Amino acid sequence: MNYQRKLRMGMVGGGIGSFIGAVHRKAALMDGEIELVCGVFTTNPESSKESGLQYYLDPSRIYKSYKDMILLEKDLPEDKRMDFVVIVTPNNVHFEPAKLALENGFHVVCEKPITMTSDEAIELSDLVYKTGLQFAITHPYTSYPIVKEARDIVQSGKIGAVRKVIVEYSQGWLSTFLEGTGNAQASWRTDPNRSGKAGCIGDIGTHAFNLAEFITGLQVESLCADLSTFVEGRLLDDDANILLRFDSGAKGILVASQISAGEENRLNIRVYGELGSIDWSQMEPNSLTMRWLDKPMQILRAGDASNLGKNALFNTRLPMGHPEGLIEAFANIYRNFAISIRLPQLASGLEFPTIAEGVRTMQFIEAVVESGASQDKWVDFEKD
Repeated sequence: MNYQRKLRMGMVGGGIGSFIGAVHRKAALMDGEIELVCGVFTTNPESSKESGLQYYLDPSRIYKSYKDMILLEKDLPEDKRMDFVVIVTPNNVHFEPAKLALENGFHVVCEKPITMTSDEAIELSDLVYKTGLQFAITHPYTSYPIVKEARDIVQSGKIGAVRKVIVEYSQGWLSTFLEGTGNAQASWRTDPNRSGKAGCIGDIGTHAFNLAEFITGLQVESLCADLSTFVEGRLLDDDANILLRFDSGAKGILVASQISAGEENRLNIRVYGELGSIDWSQMEPNSLTMRWLDKPMQILRAGDASNLGKNALFNTRLPMGHPEGLIEAFANIYRNFAISIRLPQLASGLEFPTIAEGVRTMQFIEAVVESGASQDKWVDFEKD
């Protein structure tokens, strides 16, 4: 297939007013590698058409359902049909369109968590390996340049063997019964039928979990979770405190909360090794603090070509001193995903979260929910 052109993207979800859909569109188009050519943007055909026209699409390629889009696009000539599907719907509408897309030869980008159950995630994983298609999951925080530097530092052994990991993602926006006011973002995230069996832990706890495993290169093998629902009338958890045991013997603490009043997006991680530690915060994304047993503290900055490794520099877009944020991190995923489609022989050397992280995320959610409901508390992960 000739990929000496922009890759053509079809979108499921992301209609007018969608927060995450707009982020995906801006990120996907940032590098000029991708163009949006078709989509089904809401379950309401008229609203979907309005969205598609606002995105300057050909009216004939604004579809009424994801099934229509995937099957009708497959029948188009190779020089016109979409190359991949991006799924930015509530969680309950991830699995079926992803499965149908893979079965019909389309690559996939999907919001997290990718499915409602780990069994569904494993089914998608099997399809990805069977078809050889690319599948990206959007855990954007691991695509910040300085996070890649943190990962390389920790996994190179510079801070010594990892002993302790503390990771936190705290928000305050669900401190009240916001879902009762008609807020669309709150409504689906707190609805078990659309969000799945977890609320806060599925929405933001998964990011903290993914970040801890990405930076350390370790896997959580068991956990002990205390889940809470503080807001009266809420159906899913809005706060979590979790003890982690990693496969190396390291220990960890994961905090996720959406009722921490006044917090915006306090995602931060500290990794302590035998010789030193690293400290990163998403609210100050260009800086990595390193502390040592036997020398002064260091602060590494994104864009500093004299002090950063090749992975951090490859994913850096601006000169030092110019802040890079969430959309750029999303764009790094899309760029690396696009290169992997064009040049599959390079895919193993390009970093973006894949179906493997999607399966781990679902196993994490289920283990946390099981532990939270158990009096025994410690719950083992399934082995890969």
